[in-house]
Amino acid sequence: MADFLLQYITHLVATMGYGGITVLMAMESMILPVPSEAVMPLAGFLWFSHQMSFWAIVLFSTLGTIIGAGISYVMGFYGGRPLVQKYGKYFLLNNHHLEVTEKFFAKHGEKAIFFSRFIPVVRHLISIPAGVGKMKIWKFCVYTLVGGAIWNSILTITGYLLGSRWTEIRKFGEVIDIILIILIIAAIIYLIYRKKHKKIINV
Repeated sequence: MADFLLQYITHLVATMGYGGITVLMAMESMILPVPSEAVMPLAGFLWFSHQMSFWAIVLFSTLGTIIGAGISYVMGFYGGRPLVQKYGKYFLLNNHHLEVTEKFFAKHGEKAIFFSRFIPVVRHLISIPAGVGKMKIWKFCVYTLVGGAIWNSILTITGYLLGSRWTEIRKFGEVIDIILIILIIAAIIYLIYRKKHKKIINV
């Protein structure tokens, strides 16, 4: 399955170019099982081989991220959780993953839209609870834009550095995700500590 998906991604990018990256990243930002860890390193390799431009890659990939996230947001906004539960199974949506994502959004609020771009599984589904919660669309777009652009850039640069060995990122994908999750948790803990410390000083 993984090899077939990789071949599909490679074929789509090879035939459609930047448009293929946009389509794949739109799929990745929805509930479709397309990993950005396979799409963006390939784009990075094409940058390495002078077939694509870094800034164009980031532009079109982030455009896809916003489009896909926007569609999921609309699904949540107008259809709510029942719509996702009814049709999500056709896109391999795991209901447990949706529950985890909803809790993540409830716990961290609107900033979860930004942080989720760096967290596996959650980034595929986070737009749905944002829509269900009627989050302001401009805030949703800004957090998605910034988080998506940073994540896409990181993977693109990684693919560039790996060169023709770009497929090897699949071996390190889980490690990268774990490191990013640890850094995000550490940042959240620090912010909470800082906030409580200020309250103590003010008292």
